[in-house]
Amino acid sequence: MKRAVVTRPAGEAQRWVSALQRQGWDALALPLIEIAPVADPLPLRQARARLADYDALMFVSAPAVGQFFAEQPWPLAAVTETVAAAVVRQGAGPRCWAPGPATARALLAAGVPAERIDQPDAGADNYDSESLWQVVGSQLASGHRLLIVRGQTEAAAGAANPQGNGRDWLANQCRDQGGSVDWCVAYRRRAPAWTAQQRELARSASRDGSVWLLSSSEAIDHLRELLPDADWSQSRALATHPRIAQAAARLGFGDLRISRPALADVLINLESMP
Repeated sequence: MKRAVVTRPAGEAQRWVSALQRQGWDALALPLIEIAPVADPLPLRQARARLADYDALMFVSAPAVGQFFAEQPWPLAAVTETVAAAVVRQGAGPRCWAPGPATARALLAAGVPAERIDQPDAGADNYDSESLWQVVGSQLASGHRLLIVRGQTEAAAGAANPQGNGRDWLANQCRDQGGSVDWCVAYRRRAPAWTAQQRELARSASRDGSVWLLSSSEAIDHLRELLPDADWSQSRALATHPRIAQAAARLGFGDLRISRPALADVLINLESMP
């Protein structure tokens, strides 16, 4: 039986492993990104309290949703009477933008009504900021206010980089349309601390024909750090975005394919690999 290695953060990875196993795959989780709370939660709490200041909230990932709503689910309008009154005036609060279905599912789980969520079309080639812009661009007008909720790497957390990392392209599009953009760092991303068993599993999977499912360029950087001496020339990978595929090629993956990130497409591409 062919094996798939899921490299997404732990909670999401396990969901993918279960889904792949239901389809008859031997799947295992080797997370390459660890999600941690922000060191200083005050700016995040302040952002929650300013909900009524924004026309839209853009969440870059499911962890961004989870951490933003960790202390209180939607509606955040309940944080203060002032915000509650503003949300009543606005109707149902700001719109919530999701770059893909995993983020949209997290928003639904947090209590956000489906009619307040915008996400790329299910048939989009990629789930990313560019695809999301095709859906939300028409909402923009002069004076539009956007809050981007995203993560931050450990390195950026220690530097003078209050914005974190992420959707600069989409932010620039909003500004070009006369909107304003604020940033909120909701979580930290860092390389996981693998056990000796996990390292051995990874070394084995680098040479036994396993297919690595790669969904983040940053995760590939962590893989390089975790196994600096590994030879990936005989390794196989399925990347869910061209930029991720480029990062995997730089690491040295010998057999590299690109797939849309939806599970159905990943399964089709997995089955097509000899």
